[in-house]
Amino acid sequence: MERTLAIIKPDAVASRLAGAILQRMEAGGFELRGMRLVHLTRAEAEGFYAVHRERPFFDSLTAFMSSGPAIVLTLEADDAIRRWRELMGATDPGKAAPGTLRREFGTSIERNATHGSDAPETAAAEIGYFFRGVELG
Repeated sequence: MERTLAIIKPDAVASRLAGAILQRMEAGGFELRGMRLVHLTRAEAEGFYAVHRERPFFDSLTAFMSSGPAIVLTLEADDAIRRWRELMGATDPGKAAPGTLRREFGTSIERNATHGSDAPETAAAEIGYFFRGVELG
């Protein structure tokens, strides 16, 4: 079994899409091992996205991610990282495959409803950023 971090981003929470996204996670065979509602400060968003600090979108991304509540989750399944990324779809909702979360619920590259870890090392670091071991089932 593998774990990955998932985030239901502020745009999806504000649009009342969290329930639909959670349902798709469960229907996709993911076990929910941790879930928290968070409202990141700008500093917390900057810490989480530090790997993108030099990118031109860093400021707008961290402003967006600290703009309202988000739901952070630890998902578990066989091949969880690949499967979650497949369910999310491409970063750009306009390029995401039909039936993916970002195609259905995203409105732009930044406001694309969901986040997911891209590798086992990233998943471990991202899960550790939001969850302590005792919080995970």
